[in-house]
Amino acid sequence: MRSSDRSTRTASAMVDAMMKGQRFGFPRSRRSTLLRLWLPVFISLIVQVPITVISVVRADNFGASSVALILLAIVGPALLIWARRYPGPIIALMSTAAAADFLLGYSVISPPYLALAFAIVIAISRGARSWTWISLIVVWEVTLLAALLAGIALEPPRIVVTTLGLLLVLGFAESNRRRAEHFVQFQQEFADRRDSEMRAERVRIARELHDVLAHSLSQINVQAGVGLHLMNKQPEQAEAALASIKSSSKEALDEVRSLLGMLRTEGTGDDGDGDDGDAVPPVPEPDLSRLNSLVESVRSHGLEVQLTCEVSSETPTAVQLALYRIVQESLTNIVRHANATDVSVSVGYDDGDYLVTIADNGEGIDDSVDNEGRGLLGMRERADLLGGTLNLGESVAGGALVTARIPRRLAST
Repeated sequence: MRSSDRSTRTASAMVDAMMKGQRFGFPRSRRSTLLRLWLPVFISLIVQVPITVISVVRADNFGASSVALILLAIVGPALLIWARRYPGPIIALMSTAAAADFLLGYSVISPPYLALAFAIVIAISRGARSWTWISLIVVWEVTLLAALLAGIALEPPRIVVTTLGLLLVLGFAESNRRRAEHFVQFQQEFADRRDSEMRAERVRIARELHDVLAHSLSQINVQAGVGLHLMNKQPEQAEAALASIKSSSKEALDEVRSLLGMLRTEGTGDDGDGDDGDAVPPVPEPDLSRLNSLVESVRSHGLEVQLTCEVSSETPTAVQLALYRIVQESLTNIVRHANATDVSVSVGYDDGDYLVTIADNGEGIDDSVDNEGRGLLGMRERADLLGGTLNLGESVAGGALVTARIPRRLAST
């Protein structure tokens, strides 16, 4: 496998994982999940228990309160095991345990109740904000009141430091929660934008395939009918019809194969430098220079087509493609439905805008039925994408009139 293939697939896997809510696009392994669960338990355990044990053993008045301090040092880390599953109740229990540890070990050199800090961060990240704030405020006030009633002389600096420590941990937890929410919002916006781009790309592909196939198959259908009709009476005309079918089908196949080849390349991440024997050389997108051949193919159906094109070849590629496809689809509709004999095609400028008009002397548009098929929808979309408009009306000769206007300034940006 080439390095470009590996990097493309890795990037694609990262994007897919990110859209599924996995941080930084990398899936969490079982080892990572266990580490996130047990690391806070292990850290708080090795910090709280040994120091607490050493402190109470060295104290002169070793007794029931000392045993309670050791048990509280063990209970805190143990409660962290269930903190992710029951964040609300656990933070309430942890706050109570920390308050008891604070009061019982006030005169003993003991470490801060580190398990409470982990519990605060976990609870807020899990959405238990109300539980956390209410538990800490109520328990801290009850602790101060209990110390006053029990006659424990709390030092103001220690009260201030403990309060500031709790506020700092709460601030860190809230900041971490906001970052997580922003990341989730970014993931959702990224997924929505990607879905929108994918939908737009599917619409573009459907539009291109429709324009290519509708025009070519329409020509093939007409020429096949002509060939069958003249097969016995005028073999030379039938031969010309078959030659036209061959030319139209080859051109359509080349365009379709080029489009599908491009999709295959985009889907596999292949950069086109490999030895794939099925690789299809790209066919240039149609531009206004191909209008003459388009008109000639329509004239072979017996239509008189007058073409006027004043748009220069320096026109942006996207505009030329849109103008060409609008003319192509209009002529296809005329051949299939209008029963017209004369068509006028004009591509030029009007008040600084690109203006395309296609008029025929056929049956016109029946307003009593819905004429908005996929072809007309595709023409409207092409004009809309470039900030323009497309209108249907009645021509001077009584047939249909298609008018497309594309702002020149917007289309060039």
